[in-house]
Amino acid sequence: MLSQRRKARHYLRCNGEPRTRPYTRRVKKAHPVGRLLRQWRERRGASQESLATRAGVSTRHLSFVENGRSSPSRALILAVARALEVPLRARNELLLAAGFAPVYRETPLEDPEMAEVRRAIDFLLAHQEPYPAAVLDRHWNVLHANAAMARLVRLFLSDSQAAAAGAPNIMRLTYHPNGLRRWIVNWEETASAYIQWLHRDMLRTGDDRTRALLDELLAFPGVPRKWLDMDLDASTQPYLAMEFRRGKQRLRFFTTIASLGTPYDVTLHELRFESFFPADKATETALRAAAPRRG
Repeated sequence: MLSQRRKARHYLRCNGEPRTRPYTRRVKKAHPVGRLLRQWRERRGASQESLATRAGVSTRHLSFVENGRSSPSRALILAVARALEVPLRARNELLLAAGFAPVYRETPLEDPEMAEVRRAIDFLLAHQEPYPAAVLDRHWNVLHANAAMARLVRLFLSDSQAAAAGAPNIMRLTYHPNGLRRWIVNWEETASAYIQWLHRDMLRTGDDRTRALLDELLAFPGVPRKWLDMDLDASTQPYLAMEFRRGKQRLRFFTTIASLGTPYDVTLHELRFESFFPADKATETALRAAAPRRG
């Protein structure tokens, strides 16, 4: 079979005139999943060599996938995603970009299939009483909260004031000038920890809504400019101290933020549980006194 160049020379010899269309080499367009994999690798600060070793593939093959010269298999995408600790939602996006069906389900909490999960959540929230607790989604929106959380917020804000200050988003409620911010004694310490968690969310997921929330919070008045960037030396502990004061009412807490283990459903994987515990006897007494008496 004649090559393209030999065909061109044969054409010139037979026709005695140049071809009307010059010979051009067709360049294969890079596959979008290759660009996405490279972005995730760079976001994690991994070299092709180290990632290839962790994912169990050759560096050459990984390079070909990233530049579009090779199309990745479903198994390779999942292996690279696991090695890079890509969130489940983003793993589905990688598979879709490569033309594969998503692997991880995303079942709304309201779905009948989630009835047992909802019962478990209700159980956890109820047993946190009389201390506040809330279940948050990946954008820090409050999905469920116990009565103690509602009582805590109402000590400082009416329902309409909380809504105007950005509730049910726990970040907005903490940062908004007319929200809980003015009643938090150690607001800068608390808000600094929250913003660093949000920076890490952004680094981990690259999510547009997370970026929008981060930009919104950073634009509020009184937010230090140094919070614009992620602080690599900031504590990554999943708890912090928080102190509220209004008049003679003073409440001191330490809060913890936890997640489920390794569920294979996107919705469950993204849930957060924020629990407030009294940091002194006076706070414990006040919380117990505010709780309704059980018959």
